[in-house]
Amino acid sequence: RVMQVLADATNVIAEGEVLQLMNCHNPDLSVDDYLQVVRYKTAKLFEASARLGAILGNANASLEEGFAAYGMHLGTAFQIADDVLDYSGQEGEIGKSLGDDLAEGKPTLPLIHVMKVGSADQADIVRSALEHGGREAFPEVIKAVNETGALDAALAVATAEADKAKQALSNVPDSQYLDALLQLTSFAVARRY
Repeated sequence: RVMQVLADATNVIAEGEVLQLMNCHNPDLSVDDYLQVVRYKTAKLFEASARLGAILGNANASLEEGFAAYGMHLGTAFQIADDVLDYSGQEGEIGKSLGDDLAEGKPTLPLIHVMKVGSADQADIVRSALEHGGREAFPEVIKAVNETGALDAALAVATAEADKAKQALSNVPDSQYLDALLQLTSFAVARRY
């Protein structure tokens, strides 16, 4: 059973990687398509890990599904927060250069938000930056991200996912282990690295 979960997760993660590569430099990516990539990549790994913990702990089917849902929502929240850090973090803390996603032409939730609610000029700046990749337009993109409230909007989605992760554990008995899992949901969104 463990090997089946790992094999299934590996297949989905590989498919997510292909989806992400296919969507690089695509400024027309929808929120739903972005979330599909996140769920196929990062969230699937979290989901499989949480499911395996339940399986190895001999949890019943209902608890196993709850842990899997917890992992999926936690992983989604974690990845959205990571995408926010690409435009708001401190390079020394996050361990990567700011703007890496933009340089690779990855349309992430903050950029999708700018194109959805920003002015025509703001949307054009982001669209062009995604299509061409690189870091040349990074200062203008950061300005558009900040002016449109894109980081707060993305963090609101991450927070909603973290709340769903908490709800997925509603049938788990109180313990120090449950407390730790619930703390992870807050950390996933509030982290600065």
